Amino acid sequence: KMPDIDYEKRGHTAYITICRPQSMNALGPEQQDELLSVWTDFRDDPEAWVAIITGEGERAFCAGADLKTYTPILGERDIYDLRQDANRPGFGGITRSLEIWKPIIAAINGYALAGGLELALACDIRIASENAKFGCSEVKRGFHHCDGGTVRLPLIVGLGNALKLQLTGEQIDAGEALRIGLVSEVVAASELMPTAERYAEAIISNGPLGVRSAKESMLRSLGRALEDALRFENLLFSTLTRTEDFKEGPLAFSEKRPPIWKGR
Repeated sequence: KMPDIDYEKRGHTAYITICRPQSMNALGPEQQDELLSVWTDFRDDPEAWVAIITGEGERAFCAGADLKTYTPILGERDIYDLRQDANRPGFGGITRSLEIWKPIIAAINGYALAGGLELALACDIRIASENAKFGCSEVKRGFHHCDGGTVRLPLIVGLGNALKLQLTGEQIDAGEALRIGLVSEVVAASELMPTAERYAEAIISNGPLGVRSAKESMLRSLGRALEDALRFENLLFSTLTRTEDFKEGPLAFSEKRPPIWKGR
């Protein structure tokens, strides 16, 4: 257990919890480093197939960067060094530079604001508790998102909805987040983790290499010309035909039994 980031693995599922409820689970530089090492471990562990990230308590998933420790440093740093942040891992560890093709589920248990919203956007499936709130509060402080908020949000909710959120800085509730497609499901707080675990179990029952390749194909196809994207998709598929799991899937189907995935 790390001081502010709890990380445990049960079966093929990795559980990541931000444990700073007193600060609405905001992240300072230390927690940022902790998360980065956790995500790297998850990426590299062959037994970890899916991750669930959440915040401790019922008030907040993550309220973004800890303004007491994070923002003052930015104003004082050398501008050339600051510009190199574009080439470094983003907020929350997974928003930029660190590529993880394993599925990541966000269990959003309250406020997901600013960088916390960006962290949720960088996950693949978002489940919200009824008390969840979402917002792009940066404009209220005179700046804007810098770790995917202006990039991923329009892709997920459409340009019109994203512009409304980004330009007003106003918060939306879980119901509105569901309506615009920001989250997949809204459940009672007590049902949040069981629901996230159901999604994780559904993913784990599938061939892990196929799942990862599908995610990679979708994300890497963004911005590609259609013809190029279609070729890339087919190329990824062709590599799966040489895996043990590719033989196991159809065999298990014909033998009317659940497949035993090897992940190779």
